[in-house]
Amino acid sequence: MTKLIIVESPTKARTISRFLSGDFKVESSYGHIRDLPKSKLGIDVEKDFEPKYVIPTKSRKKVNELKKEAEKAKEIILATDEDREGEAISWHLTNALDLKNPKRIIFHEITEKAIKEALKNPREIDLNLVDAQQARRILDRLVGYELSPFLWKKFFKGLSAGRVQSVAVRLIVDREREIENFIPQEFWSIVALLSTCHVDVPRQRGTLESFEAKLIKKDNKLLDKFAVKNKGEADEILKDLNGAEYKVEKIEKKETKRNPNPPFTTSTLQQEAVNKLHFSAKQTMMFAQQLYENGLITYMRTDSVNLSEDSLKSGKKVIDKNFGKEFSLSEPRRFKTKSKGAQEAHEAIRPANPEKTPDKLKKDLDSKQYKLYDLIWRRFIACQMKEAVFDSTTVDIEAKNYGFRATGQVLKFEGWLKVYPSAFSENDLPELKEKEELKLIKLAPNQHFTEPPPRYTEASLVKTLEEYGIGRPSTYAPTISTIQTRNYVAKNEHRKFCPTETGIMVNDLLVKHFPKIVDVGFTAKMEEDLDEIAEGKKKWVPVIKEFYEPFHKNLEEKYEQVEKQNHDEETEEVCEKCGKPMVIKHGRFGKFMACSGFPECRNTKNIKQEPETIGMKCPKCPPEADKQGEVIIKKTKKGRIFYGCSKYPACDFASWKNPYEQ
Repeated sequence: MTKLIIVESPTKARTISRFLSGDFKVESSYGHIRDLPKSKLGIDVEKDFEPKYVIPTKSRKKVNELKKEAEKAKEIILATDEDREGEAISWHLTNALDLKNPKRIIFHEITEKAIKEALKNPREIDLNLVDAQQARRILDRLVGYELSPFLWKKFFKGLSAGRVQSVAVRLIVDREREIENFIPQEFWSIVALLSTCHVDVPRQRGTLESFEAKLIKKDNKLLDKFAVKNKGEADEILKDLNGAEYKVEKIEKKETKRNPNPPFTTSTLQQEAVNKLHFSAKQTMMFAQQLYENGLITYMRTDSVNLSEDSLKSGKKVIDKNFGKEFSLSEPRRFKTKSKGAQEAHEAIRPANPEKTPDKLKKDLDSKQYKLYDLIWRRFIACQMKEAVFDSTTVDIEAKNYGFRATGQVLKFEGWLKVYPSAFSENDLPELKEKEELKLIKLAPNQHFTEPPPRYTEASLVKTLEEYGIGRPSTYAPTISTIQTRNYVAKNEHRKFCPTETGIMVNDLLVKHFPKIVDVGFTAKMEEDLDEIAEGKKKWVPVIKEFYEPFHKNLEEKYEQVEKQNHDEETEEVCEKCGKPMVIKHGRFGKFMACSGFPECRNTKNIKQEPETIGMKCPKCPPEADKQGEVIIKKTKKGRIFYGCSKYPACDFASWKNPYEQ
C-alpha cells in the first residue's frame, strides 16, 4: 500500500511527484471541494452562524476518486498551501473524505529538500487558521448576500457589495472628488544659469562650463517651496539681483550610498509587476502561482521579508560567480517586516534555487512567466549585493543677500544597480573653489502650480490597502478584479482608476446609510480580529456576532427608510414599438435606453456614444484628407483600453500604447 499525498493543484502534484519514490502517490483536489451554496445564504445565523457546506457539482467526481484512493492508502498526507486558505482546504478534505487522523505537512517552496523535510515533521491541522478562514468567508457572505439585495431593491439588479471591495471603491471615489475639488496653488522658482569663467577667458580645456543653481535663501533664511507666490514677487527678486556678483560660498563633497529594497512580498511584487511589466495584480498572482507550483519560486502569498540561511548562502555564491566578489557582502543583509498586520508566511518571495538564473530557464517558460521570474530573481540577488555608491556635491552660492544651491551626483560604484536597475539622475558639476567668482548667464523665473493627488493605479491601490491594513496578501488581486468586473471602477488610458457613475451611486448610498461597511478603520479592525482568531486569541463566533447583529438591525431599518433611487433621464426619443417616450436608465454596465412603458414594453437599446479621440491623425492611413482617420480610444470586451483608427475596418491600425508615447 502506498502513502497518499493530496494537494490542490495538478501542476503542484506533478512537481512533488518528481521528488518522491513509488511509495507515494500524489493527487490533486483541484482547489476547494466544499463551499457555501451559491443559491442561498448557507449560514444559520440562529445557531452560532453555522455554515452549511456543500460539495459543488463540478467537484463530486473528484471527491469520489479521492475517497477510493484514500481507502487504498496506508497513510493520508495533506500538503495544501501553508496559509489560511490552504489550511481550510485540508480541513474540508478531512471532512468530505471522512479521513481519520490525516497528517498535515507544510513547506514554503516545492523542492526536493523542502518536501522531504516536511515529511519528517508532520503536524495536525491548525484549527485556529481554519476558523480565521471560515470567519472571513462567513463575514463576506453575510455582507454580500444581505446587502446586495438591498442595492437591487433601491437601485437595480446586478449590483453587489463586499466588505473589502466597497472600501476599495470608496478610496477611488474619494480620490476622484479630491481631484475635482482641488484648487491649484501658484508658486515660482528662481534658477540661475552660471558659468565657471568668462566667455572671453576659457579654461585650459577650451570649454565654457555652465550649471544651474536654485534660489533657496533670502537674508540667511531658508525659503520654502511656496515662498515666492506670484510673478510680482519673482520680478521683485530679479530686480534685487540685478548687477549682483555670484560667488561660491561653500562646497561640500561626500560619498552617499543607496541600499537595495527588500525581497518581494505579495504586495510589493504586485506593485512592481504593475509598474515594470504592466501586469495586473490578478495576472501577477496567476503567473506567480504557476512558477511556485513548478518549483521555481517560494510561496507567493506572504507579507514577510525573511530569507532562509540556505538562500542567503546560495545567493552569495551566485553573486560571486556572475558579478564578482566585489559586489557581494561579507555578511548577509537581513530585513525586518514593516507591513501592518504581517502574518502567516515564513519567508519572502524569492527563487527556490537562485542558481537557476533567468537565462537558464528562458526556454522552459512562456514570455510572461519568464518576465516575472526574472523580476523576482533580480530583486532577490540585488538585496544581497553591496550598496550603490555616489559622489555627491553641494555648492552654496551667494549673491547679495540671496543664496543659491547647486547639487551634483555621479555614480561611483554600481553595486546592486548592476542587476536591478532603478531610476536615478546623474548631474556632474564643474570643478569649483570656495570664494570663486562666477558669471551669470541667465536668471530665470519659473511658474509652477501644485498638482492634485494622482488617481490610483493598481500598484498604488495595493500599497494603500496594505498601509491601512485592509485585506491581506491573498485578497488584493481578487478585490481589484471584482470592482472592475462589477463596473464600479474603470481604468483610463493611463491605466489609472476612475469611478463609474454606478460606482459613485453605490458608494454614496453605502457611505450615508452603512458607514461602517465602507469605513477604513472599521475594516482594518476586522482584519486585526481575524488575525487574532488565527493566533488563537479570539473565538470566531463572538467576532461575527459583534459585527452582524448591529449590521442586520440597521439593514432592516434602511429597507423602510431609504426610498428607491430613480436616476432615469428623460429623452425626446420615442419607442418604435409602442410609441411611448424612451428614457435613459442606469444598469450594472452603465447607461442604456429603455421604454418608459416597462414592464408592458421591454424595448431597450444601447446609447450611441461619440468615440473619444486623442487629437491625432491615424499614422497608418493614406495622407489624403478624405481618407485619413482619427486615432480613437476603444475597449476590448474585457474592458481593456487600446487605440485604433476611426476608419476601421478600412484601416486596421491598433495599438495598446498611446501613439503619442511611442
